[in-house]
Amino acid sequence: MPKYYYGSIDWNQQPVTLIASEIGLAALEFKRLVDMDLRRFAEKPMEDSGRMAPYLKQVEAYFEGKQHQFDLPLDFQGTDFQKRIWRFLITIPYGKVASYQQAAQAAGNEKAVRAAGMANNKNPISVVIPCHRVVGKDGSLTGYGGGLHIKEALLKHEGIQVDGGRIREASAWLKTPASR
Repeated sequence: MPKYYYGSIDWNQQPVTLIASEIGLAALEFKRLVDMDLRRFAEKPMEDSGRMAPYLKQVEAYFEGKQHQFDLPLDFQGTDFQKRIWRFLITIPYGKVASYQQAAQAAGNEKAVRAAGMANNKNPISVVIPCHRVVGKDGSLTGYGGGLHIKEALLKHEGIQVDGGRIREASAWLKTPASR
């Protein structure tokens, strides 16, 4: 049976909990461990600052503005479609956004925009798999598991201008062959 470990930090007055297996990072949520739904894990994660140090270090560096990409092993569980969406999310650069339509296209089914949104919603490793960088094709900040206030804070942290719940600057959009 796999073992899971956790560590926590705070950002922007929010608790941030990371959970990792021996394979890699399995979860990052803006919650305390006691508030997380742990049913997906075979057993309750154990606190282990030594095992969690590399994960915590990179996430803290991101929140301090010192790191824009992550180099961490990941242990994400999901359907093939969800994994294709999550792999696409990892390619969206710091300070850029993509639409749900672009995510669906990248996953091989341009008509699966709602499914792309659901896969984005089911992302277990927010920030590292940057689901906050996906917005409506009109630039609206639609949905975020941690709450829209956190999505907006993360985008602003990355230097993206958000006004009235929308991305207003064209330069923030990821350019793909079929974008927008």
